[in-house]
Amino acid sequence: MTRVLVLNCGSSSLRYRLFDGSDVLTKGLIQRIGEAGGDAADHREALQRLMDTVDLTGLAAVGHRVVHGGDRFTSSTVVTDDVVATIEELVPLAPLHNPAALTGLEVARKLLPEVPQVAVFDTAFHATIPPEGVRWAIDREVAERWGIRRYGFHGTSHAYVSRETGRMLGKPVAETNVITLHLGNGSSATAVRGGRSVATSMGMSPLSGLVMGTRSGDIDPSVVFHLHREAGLPIDEIEELLTRRSGLQGLTGDNDMRTVLERRDQGDSEAALAFEIYCRRLREYVGAYLAVLGRVDAITFTAGVGENSPVVREGALGGLEALGITVDPDRNGRNELIISPDGSPITVCVVPTEEELEIAEEARRAIGSES
Repeated sequence: MTRVLVLNCGSSSLRYRLFDGSDVLTKGLIQRIGEAGGDAADHREALQRLMDTVDLTGLAAVGHRVVHGGDRFTSSTVVTDDVVATIEELVPLAPLHNPAALTGLEVARKLLPEVPQVAVFDTAFHATIPPEGVRWAIDREVAERWGIRRYGFHGTSHAYVSRETGRMLGKPVAETNVITLHLGNGSSATAVRGGRSVATSMGMSPLSGLVMGTRSGDIDPSVVFHLHREAGLPIDEIEELLTRRSGLQGLTGDNDMRTVLERRDQGDSEAALAFEIYCRRLREYVGAYLAVLGRVDAITFTAGVGENSPVVREGALGGLEALGITVDPDRNGRNELIISPDGSPITVCVVPTEEELEIAEEARRAIGSES
């Protein structure tokens, strides 16, 4: 059996895709779950609707996207009661994401009891980052007690895209060094050496690193203390500020890069500055990961902004010619898969991400390793 159902549960949504091998048989989104006028009263009803409308016979597995596996899950895992209990223990590390995944797991296990359920963790791909890349210089006992370390996210995307980049270059994955830039409303950069993550921009949560749609990315931690002590803001409000009212949203009032670019083209100085801040942060990470990897074969853009915005790609890598990084304007403008000139020391690629396909493949690997 090669059929795998992939489920991505949000707090009020259920995104699904049914694969037979790498072919998509059907896909869909059930949204506004539990809301007045929504598509379903709860996730059980949403999944029941899916089962009533989609032929789920012959499933090999159901693959579930789970955002945070902490340091407990370093690979995709067949779900048992103990696995569910551990994911529940990790809720404090991802309070907005893991509860929804747990709901999806609970419902799917009840409605499809004979089908193996597999948890595929966003964090798992980054389990290969060495200790010096995950530890921060704070009190060791405090860090260990409270799980304070870098975990990284978007792992399924970075894994898939880095492999596809090696395939495009005609090189074995084990011999390919890639910097992958997943640029969407949430964004992250990863240094991949021989198919293994060795550095990534997101940390304990998806808040750190690059400038994002509504998230600040890297910021001096003392800003939190200052806003709490001097401005009198409660911690919950500061968290809401940094996660929902920062990034492009905080700089311009718009969280969509397309709108920011339109405003920039019309002479809006706030949008122009936001674009420069966004691109500078990208260049800083590219430079850092060049140093981490030592040798880089390719830099690859993916996700909504990365795949579709020639202006962002040019802005992110402009001025790096001395480092062997060049973007061909014509290829870039046509959104070609390779946008660097022929013969460039470092190839610049655009690879559409397929996170759901990666989850399906991970689910098959997990049930295969159990048999």
